[in-house]
Amino acid sequence: DQVEHGGGAIVIADDLAVVIALAGFAIFVLHARFKHDLAAAAARAAQGSKVVTTRCGPIEYQQGGHGIPLLMIHGSGGGHDQGMAWAQPLMADGVHVIAMSRFGYLRTPRPADASPEAQADAHVCLLDALGIGKSAIVGVSAGSPSALQTAIRHPDRVAALVLVVPIAYKPDTVTDSAPPVSDDKDAMLLRLLGSDLLFWLGLHAARDQVFRHVLATPPEQIAAASAEERARVNDMADRILPVSARAAGLRDDTRLGKHLGPYPLERIRAPTLVISARDDGFGTYANAQYTAGRIAGARFIGFEQGGHLLVGHNDAVHAEILGLVVGPARP
Repeated sequence: DQVEHGGGAIVIADDLAVVIALAGFAIFVLHARFKHDLAAAAARAAQGSKVVTTRCGPIEYQQGGHGIPLLMIHGSGGGHDQGMAWAQPLMADGVHVIAMSRFGYLRTPRPADASPEAQADAHVCLLDALGIGKSAIVGVSAGSPSALQTAIRHPDRVAALVLVVPIAYKPDTVTDSAPPVSDDKDAMLLRLLGSDLLFWLGLHAARDQVFRHVLATPPEQIAAASAEERARVNDMADRILPVSARAAGLRDDTRLGKHLGPYPLERIRAPTLVISARDDGFGTYANAQYTAGRIAGARFIGFEQGGHLLVGHNDAVHAEILGLVVGPARP
């Protein structure tokens, strides 16, 4: 009996050794894949990147196209790369896109004052450095506060204003969209978005949950969308890596979204377009509707579905922007 028992122990030990070896190999392969994907993401984020010294400090940007200048202000988790990917289709129709990285994103450092007001002044500093007098401004999501402040503080520099799924103030009495994100959920998202490894694992192991909770878009709508739309939103998710290079900006955006106060929107005189979707998980629909209602002559476009990424409406959104920015200039 002792011999048989000992033999069983040896077999169990051998099996355990095999399991440990296989687990170690799997971890090695997983880590190698993570390092490869992270390096590729960093290289992609650097494509087209330039840093210009301005009187407001260094600002990262890229530009492309010819025609009417349009300053593209990205949302949370973005940078010049995300902004250019979003606005690039406009370049085929006479738009000169300038996509920049906001404070704390990629190669634009975070100054002591990273408020929307200071960021708005930096937008104008970038235009000055590039020799651009007047520009259309597009602010997406968390890029909207500084876009609004640019139109308020520098009205002579803004030819047209577009806010897409804007993070913006609304009174508590205004409700017509998803509820705001809870503090607990914000804390969870910041943990996820503070780690390249955790976010990479999320993209590979729970991509639908990343879409639902990080990008506030129903994954079932993405699954039902066209192949072109699926490619667009997947590209946007992938472009959040390396998230560690965007973490400072992400933290500022999260804090800002909880403490936005009213802006003097009645001072905005630029032609304005505001767009959102009722099922945006970040609850921007009511914010957008309220903001548009406070800006003289502003037009509001509200979709019933599409989430924060406006799935299924990308072409329509770009067409509306072109109608505002380029349309009046056409003969």
